[in-house]
Formats: sequence, structure tokens, C-alpha cells
Amino acid sequence: MDTAPRITNNSEFQVSEFILMGLPGIHEWQHWLSLPLALLYLLALAANMLIMMTIQHEPRLHEPMYHFLGVLAVVDIGLATTIMPKILAIFWFDAKAISLPECFAQIYAIHSFMCMESGIFLCMAVDRYVAICYPLQYPSIVTKAFVIKTTLSMMFRNGLLTIPVPTLAALRHYCSRNEINHCLCSNLGVTSLACDDITINRFYQLALVWIVVGSDMGLVFASYALIIRSVLRLNSSEATSKALNTCSSHLILILFFYTAIIVVSVTHLAGRRVPLIPVLLNVLHIVIPPALNPMVYALRTQELRVAFQKLLGLGEYVSRK
Repeated sequence: MDTAPRITNNSEFQVSEFILMGLPGIHEWQHWLSLPLALLYLLALAANMLIMMTIQHEPRLHEPMYHFLGVLAVVDIGLATTIMPKILAIFWFDAKAISLPECFAQIYAIHSFMCMESGIFLCMAVDRYVAICYPLQYPSIVTKAFVIKTTLSMMFRNGLLTIPVPTLAALRHYCSRNEINHCLCSNLGVTSLACDDITINRFYQLALVWIVVGSDMGLVFASYALIIRSVLRLNSSEATSKALNTCSSHLILILFFYTAIIVVSVTHLAGRRVPLIPVLLNVLHIVIPPALNPMVYALRTQELRVAFQKLLGLGEYVSRK
């Protein structure tokens, strides 16, 4: 006698959890990727914590540029921690199940941190623009109050505008499928399982990307275009070199961040033909920048390198050498 419960009407059934299947097409050996991903995650945690400690302990780094860098380090830690523990649990312990509230919370955290990172890059670009194009007015424009206000405004903007993403996803009805062919709860991956219309979800996702990230990207590149124009007008080659070196680390990270977003968006459109590529790029785009950002700043910023050495007790050794 069959005692299993039968579902006679799918419209009345709501799934209680989602199953994160992992990387599509390579489920059998995806656990081998756990080691490099775990190393990237540990590197991101250690490097960003070192950035924060260095800025906190070195008085010479108590400047707006480094305050923004400290906020970026916090955002990077939050972004990586949002997804990596769950991904490693999937690879190591086959813990694929995730409750609906946890999944929607992860959707919110990912979108909020990504938009926050974009906003901080914009703040850093404006900081460099004022410092290079209006150096005499810089101390009076980019003050401590300016840093606090811009940081809080970015947090408020991103925290508020990303709320509808998980909210709209939670309003959908999930009546049959619950397997997500991904390592994380991506908004489109989750809502594609819904049994009702998801047009508004797709529309808001697109609007959020273009309005928030798109406007940030446009303003960032406009700032650097004005910086380059101002730098090229300098008569001194030494001053030109110094100005370009000051903002080169920012530009490297900004180009990587926005290029990765564009590539992920384009490859997602081809997801049905090459499902592994957009999923893998999506994961790498979240975990690589937090590990890459501190390394680029450490290599490109002399003041930060000296402060690192001082914090780690290497300053005396380097000076002797």
C-alpha cells in the first residue's frame, strides 16, 4: 500500500526549500575546485583584515582615500562571506539544501554588497578627481564629514533599492521544481523556478543594474576621463607620473569590476548553451575582487606598503637591508 502523500493540485503546493546543485555539467568533480576557492576566500579575509588594521593603526593613513579603502575592505569581506561558506559546504559536505528565507536573504546580501562596491568605487573616483583636478580646494571639499555622508548615502541607497529584489522573488509561487543549477541563490536562477509570471522580477533586475551600477560606471569613467585630461595638461612629467600613479590602482580595480559585470551579464544570456560559463564567472566575480583589491593596493601604493611593513614588524628589517 502506497502511503506517500500525493499532490493533487500544484497550485496549492509550495516548496519548503531549494536545492543548490553546484556547477552545472561538472557535479562529479566540482569538489576539486573547493581548494582554490577556499584559498581565495582565506586570502580575501586575511588581506582585507590586514588593510583595515593597517589603516586603523597608522595615523598617516587617516585620509579620505584610505577611509574609502577601509569601507571597501568591509564590503569585500561581507560579499565573499555571503556565498563562500555555503559553496564550500556544498562541495565538502553535499549540503545542497537551503531554506527559502535563507535563499532570499542571500539574494539581498549579494545585490546589496555588489551595489555597495560599485558605490564605493564611485566615491573613490570622485575623491581622486577632486584631489588631482582641484588640489587646492581638496581639503575643504573632501572632509571627514564628506566621507561619512557619502558612505552612509551609498549604504542607504543600496540597502533600499535592493529590497524589492528578494521581496519580489519571495512573492512568487514555487509549486514544483526546487533544484537550482547554481552554487548560490541568484535572483534569476531562483525566480526561473516559479510557476507564475516573473516579468516584473526580470524588469526590476535589469532596471537595478542599469540605474545603479550603470550610472555609477558612467560617472566613474567620466571622472577618470576628466582626470586624464587634467593630467595631460600638466607641464611637469614628474607631476604627471605622480598623478597617474596615484589613481592607477583604483582604475585597475574599477576596470576589472565593471568588465566582469559586463562579461557575466553577456554570458548569462547564453546560459542555455553554455550553462557552466556564466555560473562559474558569477562565482569568480564575487570571490576574486575581494582577494584582488588589497593585493593591487599593496603593490601600487607606497604609503600602504610602508604601513604594512610597520604593522608586521618588517620596517626595521627592510630599512637595514
